[in-house]
Parts: sequence; structure tokens; C-alpha cells
Amino acid sequence: MLKEFKDFAMKGNLIDIAVGFVMGAAFKQVVTSFTGGIVSPLIGLIFEADFKKLKWVVKEGTLNDAGETVGQVAVLYGDFLTNVIDFIIVAFVMFMIVKGINATKKKEEPKPEAPKGPSQEELLEQIRDLLAKQNK
Repeated sequence: MLKEFKDFAMKGNLIDIAVGFVMGAAFKQVVTSFTGGIVSPLIGLIFEADFKKLKWVVKEGTLNDAGETVGQVAVLYGDFLTNVIDFIIVAFVMFMIVKGINATKKKEEPKPEAPKGPSQEELLEQIRDLLAKQNK
């Protein structure tokens, strides 16, 4: 059982998937910092607020003794939109990588056609000739 697990774990595809997963997670961090540090502030200029902290307050909260807002109900659409932008960037880059890899793959050459045998008419002519020889 241990040998089977070792064979499974050392297969090329599994290692490739693991490397891709780690690289994807690292790339996600880069994209998150890009949108959080560059895109969000630029979009925030339009709304004159921190884009990631944009929210629609459904119910106002009250301030407690520590100065914290409690009881507020809000829809955090800025954070959601930031995550959507992250996803779109990651999906687009992954699409471009896959497209590039597919373009570099060796194009399959068409297989040479198998040698064709005699046509149906030729076979019938051969049968006719053989029958004619037998009848003589």
C-alpha cells in the first residue's frame, strides 16, 4: 500500500498540479496587493472614499463607550467588488497562460492514411474472374 501511494504521489501530473496550486496561490496574493494597493485607491478617487470600505448602511448603529459602532447592518459592496476585480484579473491571466501553452504545443501531424484496399467494384471483378476460371 505504501508503494502504491509513493507511485501515485510521484506521478508527473500530481506534482504539476501541486506546483500550479502553489504558484496560483502566490499569484493571487500579487493580484490582491495590486487591486488593494493600486486599483482600489484609484477607483476610490472617483467615490472620494476608500473603495474597499464602501458600504451601504441598511441600519445605523450606535457608538458604545469605547467609540466603536455597534448594531450597524451594512452591505459591504466595496470589498465584494474588489474581490470580483481580483477574480477577473486572475481568470484573465490564467486564460492567457493556457492559451500560450496551447499555442506552443506541437501540432499533431495528420496520420498518414492507411493503404486502401481494392474498391468494391474491383473485388466484384476479381470474384467474377475467379468464378469464370472455375467454370472453364
